[in-house]
Amino acid sequence: MISLNDYLYSGNTVLKIMQLYSHDLHENAIKNNNPIDQIHSEFLLRIIDLLEHNDFLTSQSQRIREFYKYMAYEYPFLAFTFKGRIKSLIRAEQKFNGYVVNHIYHYYKEHGKCPDVGEVIKDLGFFRDLIAYRIVISIPSCHLKPGDDRKEVEKKYLYEIANKLPEFLGREGFKVQISESDLDKCSPYLKEDLKGYYRDYVEYPTPYGYQSLHATFFDEVSQSYIEVQLRTKAMDDYAEIGPANHLGYEKRQDNERSRRDLIPVGDSIYFDEAYERGILLQQIDLSEIDVNMFGAVSNALINDGCGLYRGRLILPFEHLSRFQNDLVD
Repeated sequence: MISLNDYLYSGNTVLKIMQLYSHDLHENAIKNNNPIDQIHSEFLLRIIDLLEHNDFLTSQSQRIREFYKYMAYEYPFLAFTFKGRIKSLIRAEQKFNGYVVNHIYHYYKEHGKCPDVGEVIKDLGFFRDLIAYRIVISIPSCHLKPGDDRKEVEKKYLYEIANKLPEFLGREGFKVQISESDLDKCSPYLKEDLKGYYRDYVEYPTPYGYQSLHATFFDEVSQSYIEVQLRTKAMDDYAEIGPANHLGYEKRQDNERSRRDLIPVGDSIYFDEAYERGILLQQIDLSEIDVNMFGAVSNALINDGCGLYRGRLILPFEHLSRFQNDLVD
């Protein structure tokens, strides 16, 4: 079995690592008649394509920017940021293997046996967040009226913006996708006809307190999926540096996906290999990785500029609120 870890100490660039890993997975798939490795290889090629072709990313970012310009005009009193990123290689690899482990684990738990490979493959076609954009809003204290609860005021604006986003982006070539979430688990602030499109973690936070609105869109220009997240600054701080921070979330997810107390070794080669790759990824010592990339102050906080660990930033915009005396009563 080959794993991403085998390529992280070669001194190659991130793209070269992905190309080599994808090629070897493809060869291994043919040699061992392993369709999961073939899909894994194709998954990496999709990321390579995203990193290598900047034209569609430029077009996509500019069309997303139109909503930023709209918000700057419509909500001059709000402060907000727009950020976009391509999922990092290590995170993407964790997610792919996690999907395989999770699917087989839950199938085995329900049926007492491992699923056919075709059943596993069906669950591997839903990677729709390789490209993601995040909108974070905040209302300065000077724009709050006496007695206002900032949390509630910001939440109302967040849902107001969420109600406008699908129609606006639809005119820019983005088609909102149906969500798998429970329609009953949506805020009354969301329009009735939009509740099927959002995963509402604001009204219904995760057990760890994570809050955000998530929607998936299909970009008809580039023929790719994107995820858009909407949060207040307090929600974003809690997710990034609080108890619900992403690294803590992923660590919990890794632990959940890594369970193999139920499935005997050898019952499913696909489970065994995905499980082992996941464990190896958890054991990576970032400070020891040798990849040709832009340096960071600390290798433990790798910022390679092209997507190894932190992901590649593709859209940074920030709007500062006007001062109170700029507003017309």
